[in-house]
Amino acid sequence: MKMLVVYYSEGGNTEKEARLMAEEFSADIERIDTLTPYPADREQMIALGQKEAETGATPAIKPLKHDLSEYDTIVIGTPTWWYTMAPAVLTFLKSYSFAGKTVLPFQTDAGQAGNVMSDIRRQLKGAMVFSGLRLEYDKNNNLTKRSENERNLWIDAVKKELLK
Repeated sequence: MKMLVVYYSEGGNTEKEARLMAEEFSADIERIDTLTPYPADREQMIALGQKEAETGATPAIKPLKHDLSEYDTIVIGTPTWWYTMAPAVLTFLKSYSFAGKTVLPFQTDAGQAGNVMSDIRRQLKGAMVFSGLRLEYDKNNNLTKRSENERNLWIDAVKKELLK
């Protein structure tokens, strides 16, 4: 079984988790990048990100270097932006076919799960979607102990179920 971890990260937490999962699953990894970077000014970035998330915008993203057709299983990681996935992840989900693939979604957030998992599932027509993982970070960008335990259990379940 060939696995790819695809993620979007603005603050670094989702990237940290994606790298850990790629290592745990011996998977390839790729970051989703927007064609036009978000503003460097944090307030401007937040305002634009909020507007995009609330309107369902799909900012243009750079093409992936990996060919998704070569992978059976795709891990998708996203930060939570205004109760949903990051707009760049929505673009990714709308740009590729996941039919016949196993998808393992995970989200990072700072206390509000929102509708990320149901929003992701709605986009994955024809895919077998594994139970999603929510990873909560505290105000100091540290993974909470509860989330660390849940992540470890989730990784063990994936290994037991999919990587036999």
